[in-house]
Amino acid sequence: MASVFPHPQPFSPGTPDGTLLFVNSFRELPRDTNQARGIGEYAVEFLAHATPSAAVLERTQMFFTDSVLCGLSALALETNAPTILAAEAREYLDSNGATLLGSADRVKAEKAIVANGSAVREWDSNGTNFGYRPERGWTAGEFGHNDFYSVPVAAAQESCLDGAAALLGMVLVDEIRGRLAEVFSLKSYRIDHVVHGAIASAATYGALRGATAEQIESAIGMFVAHHIPWRAIRAGKQLSDSKGASAAISTEAAVLCMKRAMRGFIGPADIFRNPESMFRQFQPTSGDSPFDLSLGWSGDDFAIQGMHLKLGLYEHQSAGAIQAVISMLADPHLRQPGAIERIIIRAYEPAFSIIGDPAKRDPKTRQSADHSMAFIVARTLKKAVVSDENQWVKLWQDAMLLPEDYDDAALQDPETRSWMDKIEFQHGGPEYDAKYPEGIPTSVDLITPDHTETSGLVMFPLGHARNNGNHLSEVLDTKWRRLSEIAGDPEGTFLSQLSQLPKLTAPELLGIYSR
Repeated sequence: MASVFPHPQPFSPGTPDGTLLFVNSFRELPRDTNQARGIGEYAVEFLAHATPSAAVLERTQMFFTDSVLCGLSALALETNAPTILAAEAREYLDSNGATLLGSADRVKAEKAIVANGSAVREWDSNGTNFGYRPERGWTAGEFGHNDFYSVPVAAAQESCLDGAAALLGMVLVDEIRGRLAEVFSLKSYRIDHVVHGAIASAATYGALRGATAEQIESAIGMFVAHHIPWRAIRAGKQLSDSKGASAAISTEAAVLCMKRAMRGFIGPADIFRNPESMFRQFQPTSGDSPFDLSLGWSGDDFAIQGMHLKLGLYEHQSAGAIQAVISMLADPHLRQPGAIERIIIRAYEPAFSIIGDPAKRDPKTRQSADHSMAFIVARTLKKAVVSDENQWVKLWQDAMLLPEDYDDAALQDPETRSWMDKIEFQHGGPEYDAKYPEGIPTSVDLITPDHTETSGLVMFPLGHARNNGNHLSEVLDTKWRRLSEIAGDPEGTFLSQLSQLPKLTAPELLGIYSR
């Protein structure tokens, strides 16, 4: 594959200052090296020589498909931020640029990226990572999402590369952001988790566009020095468009930094060891970066393998409760009118604080409702109790939360509100906290007139990377088919096109988002 990329030079195992080290199937970037330069070198070399396994490529393609169908359906329902940003992007037409979701029109790459990234994230229903790699002792636990695939697609479209090249770029962007999430917790310092994705986006975009490692280092330095977003984006009693568009806006900035660096703009060097940078301000050191960084090179051990899929529209930290409720409601007796008097949910921090915030007991916007444990579980209960299915996988498909479950009518629905009134959300305490982020430790008690049904501890719900069940594909297929219908594509044309990604020629890649 080396010949399709703009970096055909032979692989070299390191640099004079020892930035890149090859250890088994990883590239190691020690804390006493210039890691910003090392990420640039890694990205350039990765596209020319890395060999992720077929399983890694297939899983990445699955996350990509999931994200695109989320985005297309969000645009079809004319959600606010994606619609605004797509209209803005069309003011920046570029015959050599990148395409927008649902269109073959080409616009400036950064505008396609911000519009597409916002659409993909709008439902909060695409993939999630938890920054957890205990076998290496890296458990910073920074979560994030698979919001960044528009970057390698845009860069490949601009560079006349094919679908296989774009897919490899997707592995790259997820690998960098996923491994950064393992070693540095942004949320601990009230910094938004999209920083890791923006850094990865600068490196991936630059490498696919032919940038040098030095230029990538400059772009990362510029982004970190100029564009750090605070979690104010996600604060407030009712959440705004900024929450869903955070990754998109930061990625737009990162790509612009990369474009400027490629034109010759020189940004701050060695940003992870810069004494005034965000990283060392929050984790002071004597001169090193606060962390070592290990990046996948070959085989199966890539960050994407530890990322989780959502099987509907819900905040990922509610997945354990959804699994528990649906599994118990497979018993038809619990679906009888009046059978459930109260529901007690116990979970870990930060789930208790984020989706148990008292303000979210009365959500007035979709962005708040899909971050409300009470609303998510209530809506699931409402749909599940009227199902005729007694097999929990089929019940999950019947009760799957979709965009309609967060519209204005659903937010005010009396039956949903009645279920919410029955729900008590408790912090499970140290026992639960100790099991996160290995899993999503949650338990649910359904209290009936004469007894209590208890789920027991749910750690790895369906969609979690550590769930070893064999039902993921059928439930995920239901999600994709329903989102395709919302996108005005009941025949699944988009789904078919997305499944062909690795086989697409460069001209065909230009049409991947359009029918």
